[in-house]
Amino acid sequence: MLADLSKATTIYLTPILMLTAVFLILFAYLAPAAMLHGQVALLTVTPSTVLTQPGSNQQVDGPTLFAGLLGSCSKPNNAAGLTCTMPSISPTYNMSVFTSNTPSSVLSAPPATTPTFLAIALGFTFVFFFMYTAISFRHLMGKAGGFWEKPVRAKGICLDWDLFVLGLASFLIIRMYFGKAASDFNQSIQGQGTNGPQLIANTSNAFTMVWVGYAFFSIPVVVSLAKLHVLATK
Repeated sequence: MLADLSKATTIYLTPILMLTAVFLILFAYLAPAAMLHGQVALLTVTPSTVLTQPGSNQQVDGPTLFAGLLGSCSKPNNAAGLTCTMPSISPTYNMSVFTSNTPSSVLSAPPATTPTFLAIALGFTFVFFFMYTAISFRHLMGKAGGFWEKPVRAKGICLDWDLFVLGLASFLIIRMYFGKAASDFNQSIQGQGTNGPQLIANTSNAFTMVWVGYAFFSIPVVVSLAKLHVLATK
């Protein structure tokens, strides 16, 4: 029974986890300019008195920015609707909603090579998902399943590991980039004292989606490496 459960988990659960991981990472990549406007972002700037009046938790009205790899969405106050930039691999964030004393210059998008590289990695991730699913269900394909035997399986496993490491490393670099931008933004506002704009910058929930996505991605990676070890011993 345990053997059947283990087999079912490997065959059916891991492709589902892989697909979930792909979509979580894709949504984090596209938001907020292309989708999930105002809901998912890598970095947010929101109204707050925390930096200008330490110890205060008073709610204030003011401009808001949601920034991602492909662009940004912003609004001048809480009641206004969001205005989003066109998705681009070299976006310029819309800072027009901020006052002149806002240190918006530190909130720039990463170099164009970053979203381009990640787009290519995501494309190969979809290819790997197709390969991984085909390898898992090759026993249901009849003669066509022979194509997905040992040589192709080994290539798929290598691709899996490479994508996992490269993608995770890229997002870790992006997290440090936006973390540094948010820190510089907040320090600049603190330096202005009570005369500074009532704003605060933070890294946001898109990174949580990415970490969850790569946690799911790690399971097919471990399964694939285990399969590669078994193949190597035959």
